[in-house]
Amino acid sequence: MKWIHGGVTAPKGFSAAAYAAGIKKKKLDVALLVSDCNASIAGAFTTNLVKAAPVVWDQHIVEQHIQVKAIVINSGNANACTGKQGELDTESMATTVAKTIGCAVDEVLVCSTGVIGVPLPMSKIHNGITECAAALGSDSVHAEQAALAICTTDTFVKQASVEFEIDGIPVRIGGMAKGSGMIHPNMATMLAFITTDAAIDQTLLQTMLGNSVKESYNMISVDGDTSTNDTVLVMANGCSESPRIVEGSREAEIFHTAFTAVHTELAKLIVKDGEGAGKFIQVDVIGAPDDDSARLLARSVISSNLVKAAFFGADANWGRILCAMGYSGGTFDPGAVTVGYASPAGSITVLQDGLPLPFDEALAKLILQENEITVTAKVGNDTGKATAWGCDLTYEYVRINGDYRS
Repeated sequence: MKWIHGGVTAPKGFSAAAYAAGIKKKKLDVALLVSDCNASIAGAFTTNLVKAAPVVWDQHIVEQHIQVKAIVINSGNANACTGKQGELDTESMATTVAKTIGCAVDEVLVCSTGVIGVPLPMSKIHNGITECAAALGSDSVHAEQAALAICTTDTFVKQASVEFEIDGIPVRIGGMAKGSGMIHPNMATMLAFITTDAAIDQTLLQTMLGNSVKESYNMISVDGDTSTNDTVLVMANGCSESPRIVEGSREAEIFHTAFTAVHTELAKLIVKDGEGAGKFIQVDVIGAPDDDSARLLARSVISSNLVKAAFFGADANWGRILCAMGYSGGTFDPGAVTVGYASPAGSITVLQDGLPLPFDEALAKLILQENEITVTAKVGNDTGKATAWGCDLTYEYVRINGDYRS
């Protein structure tokens, strides 16, 4: 596997476009992603009971195992809590795409992100879709523009793509994502779109997506909130003409490794762009009874506002880390925990076998003042392990979310 450029248009048979329709002020805000041929689809969606109209639309299509041709996305307006009108507007977006590219309405997936509770400006969106359909292209510029159009409070575009071989034939996976605030395990305010020219059945693709989400998007946290619109969609069109990937095969293992790598890279980029964030924090939990327990422990640490605040102040407050693990629901022996910090400025152990160690406070502060920090928590001698990613909690986060609607 090698990392390549190209985002969602890196795999064969995919094109994209973006347009500034006027939903946001002078910014790209409508994106269209189209497959040359019908593609298998897999999806993962918000766990929030309050679901935006596009989420319900997409869930139905995924559950019905319908192959798709396109995904249309708008930013600046979430089309959430908009009642029956929101449902009609979602279908209208799909209908406009279907007419412009020549496919069935239920072969179009729809996503929206932005402010909740405001009706969509449909004349602007219809115009945006028409303009996108006329400007579709498959080069990296088109992919980058689409990745920019789905952003809200993001400060940079998030893309990833890889290439590997199946029976000597190159296969590619590409992706783009948005997310900066309302990010928390079990899906967050994030959208992610993955394309691949591999040939793979929908059932296996859906299973792989579930496993990959568990190791990527569900292991990140910015602020503890999950949203009404969170969606991950995957399109597999088979245009590489490589052999079909079947469950249990070596090819399936190769594909899953690359597939998860793309999701993980996008998830980490979301955290690095966390609203107001100044530091990227990785938490490695090792020695747990099993991976599920390790995930609970790592997620709890990265989700704690007290832990995040300590990182903002470069305070080596290991007590907050131990406390967060203690209420996580994960299984571990507090008397066996060892905690250490590491960054480009060095490394230091602050707790060993459940007991505090005397440590150099000045060195600890230097370590925690770096932009990227790793916390390692060894909780025993078993094989369970997990990694979670998060950021610090800053004054800037409060400023951004104090006037989000404006």
